[in-house]
Amino acid sequence: MLGLCFVLILVALDQTVIGTALPTVVAELHGFDLYAWVGTAYLLTSIITVPIFGKLGDEHGRKPFVLAAIVLFTAASMLCGWAQNMLQLVLARGAQGIGGGMLVATTFACIPDLFPDPKSRLRWQIMFSTSFGLANAVGPSMGGYLTEHWGWRSVFFVNLPVGLASLLFVSRYLPHIRHAEHEPKPLDWQGAMLIALFLGSMQLLVEWWPQHKPLAWLLMLACVMSVSLAALIWWERRCPNPVLPMTLLSDRHLVPLFTLSLSMGFCMFAVMYYAPLMFQGGFGLSPNQAGLLITPFAVFITVGSIANGRIVTRLSAPNRMLYVGVALFWLAALALTQVTAATPHALVVAAMMTGGLGIGVLLPNLTLFTQASAPRHQLGVATAMLQSTRMMGGMLGTALIGTLVSHHYVQAVEQSLAQRGQAQWLKWLSDPQILVDATEVLRFKALVSQAGQDTAALLDVARHGLVSAIHDGQWVVVGLMAVVAVLVKCVPPMNLHADKT
Repeated sequence: MLGLCFVLILVALDQTVIGTALPTVVAELHGFDLYAWVGTAYLLTSIITVPIFGKLGDEHGRKPFVLAAIVLFTAASMLCGWAQNMLQLVLARGAQGIGGGMLVATTFACIPDLFPDPKSRLRWQIMFSTSFGLANAVGPSMGGYLTEHWGWRSVFFVNLPVGLASLLFVSRYLPHIRHAEHEPKPLDWQGAMLIALFLGSMQLLVEWWPQHKPLAWLLMLACVMSVSLAALIWWERRCPNPVLPMTLLSDRHLVPLFTLSLSMGFCMFAVMYYAPLMFQGGFGLSPNQAGLLITPFAVFITVGSIANGRIVTRLSAPNRMLYVGVALFWLAALALTQVTAATPHALVVAAMMTGGLGIGVLLPNLTLFTQASAPRHQLGVATAMLQSTRMMGGMLGTALIGTLVSHHYVQAVEQSLAQRGQAQWLKWLSDPQILVDATEVLRFKALVSQAGQDTAALLDVARHGLVSAIHDGQWVVVGLMAVVAVLVKCVPPMNLHADKT
């Protein structure tokens, strides 16, 4: 369990430190157009690999894949730290996502392997919650501190000592457990390729649609996405050993949980990736200050998980905890639509704490309910599908909210400059990168001073535009959380006192 906790710290730490470092990364590598891809490249490759290695773990046992994933994830982290431009960083994050997908697919499924009883499993999962919380607690502030004092590259090298520690513990102590009684069957490579084709084309379509790419390209991607999805469903229904069992997608207990996971992934990543950008670019805070504001969100995920573990098994109707988590996160998203640079930091911290509590209540219960509902021989693939849907939601959240933020930002800045009669500065201010890049600010200031105009006033126009655009993105989250509350009603009543075999 200690080895698995190190694995979880490895993944969670990477996800939290990158958020506060990303605006600085973009400023140095000059590529705001690829801002969302730093997150979505990781999520895309993770989504593709999670169901594959969830299935392989069920067939072959999970230990070999945990070890391989640790090595790959750590090596890809080093490549991220050595990236010389945004494209290299995006490609390295994609490789990192493959390792991350393998880790997610296998690590969470190791818990029911070790602890079949749901009550015992929940008690041991507190170690996971604590580890996740530790990584989340130190991640944002560590990312801000390292970025400010040691450079953004150092945030990726943090994974090296954690990766080595997890490799040592897992290789020595994690037992090799297989639930399948038959000999391992060949992997469904056709299904895996169709999953990759469907998700890849969907991601590109989401990214390119608002960028006014040629209509022929968009139609081609839409056709590829539709045909690959239809082919995937057709093939998986006929494959003797499908990587994506259709029986799980028709299970009345599991489908609502997968849908909730998809929705929460969208909402959670929309907050995690764009709140730091609002704090740094919109409010003018340093990476370290932004990290301190994000930290309560991460810390209270752990607080919520631990509190949930003490409460949920004592309830006759554990589904009620899902409503609690949804309400808390909805309040946090609503608060983020109202915060401005003048908002006291104590209120921002309170909003972050509330959101963290909501996530801490929701996510462990989704995992627990899924593992309590799935057949034992499909625990790995069911857990992997839950994680995969959450990542798919995160991919859609970062891409769609990123598109919305970029469009509304340019629109707001263009309108403000036109009203002020300063439209000539639009080519400088149309990219929010200028708000986090000190070098670009100095160049812009020199040009504006030569023209006899006020640099601070022009930058304020850009900051207000960015804050307004991110507020619009958070309103989407508020609306989606209302839909999530309706989805919770579709989850069948859960019984945590008996494990399904």
